This record gives sequence, C-alpha cells and structure tokens, in this order.
Amino acid sequence: MTDPRGLLHAEVLKAMRTIDDRIVHGLNTTVPTASFSGKVDATQTCKELYESLMEAHLSRDKAIKSCITETSAVVGQLREERAKDSDNLSIIKQLRKEQTKLKLMQSELNVEEVVNDRSLKVFNERCRIHYTPPKIN
Repeated sequence: MTDPRGLLHAEVLKAMRTIDDRIVHGLNTTVPTASFSGKVDATQTCKELYESLMEAHLSRDKAIKSCITETSAVVGQLREERAKDSDNLSIIKQLRKEQTKLKLMQSELNVEEVVNDRSLKVFNERCRIHYTPPKIN
C-alpha cells in the first residue's frame, strides 16, 4: 500500500479515487430521474454521496500532503549530507530520487484539484434540485 515511510503509490491513489471515478454511474443508479422521483429519497441519497465525496477528498488531500511533508524532510536531510560530502554519488543519486518523488507528489495535488472539481460538477448537475451542500468557509 505505502512504502516504509508511508508514501503513497499510484495504485493506492487510484483506489482512493474510486468514488470519483464512478460518480456518474453512482448517480445514474441511485438518483432518480424526474419520472421516478417518488420511489427514492433523492435528497438523502445526494446528501450521503456528497458526504462520501468530501470524506474521500479530505482523506486523499491529507495523505498526499503527509507524503509531501515526509519527502521534503528527507530531501532536506539529503541536501545537508550532500553539502558535507559533495562527492558521494550515493547521496546525490538518492537526493535526485527523493526530489523526483517530491515533484510527483506535488503534481498529485494538481490532479486532485481536477478530479475533485470534475466530481463536484457532475454531482451538482445531477443533485442540485435534490440537495444543496453546506457552504464551506
């Protein structure tokens, strides 16, 4: 799932994004169209879906930021080691590896923003008549 320092792998993030990836299907199977609106409590369904989305978004955000913090600390430590021993190829190689990992995790925050925006747009298109999410401060 994660490496020894708790870093996320691409497969873990993909699994954590399942709710976002399946939002259209989820809405189509749980939120009724106008002609079937009497058979399902669309307000409750949309509310529960919204809460699940927010929980998933927050969980992923925390996980990614935690990885960024941990990797940043490792990069800082390796920079200090490189400053003391600038000819050590092992340290230089490890530093590059960690810097690449850090850049990838930082780019995941941008991916998160796109995924979250897309999911909320789909949610709002389908649930706006049934449920209005609380205002976020």
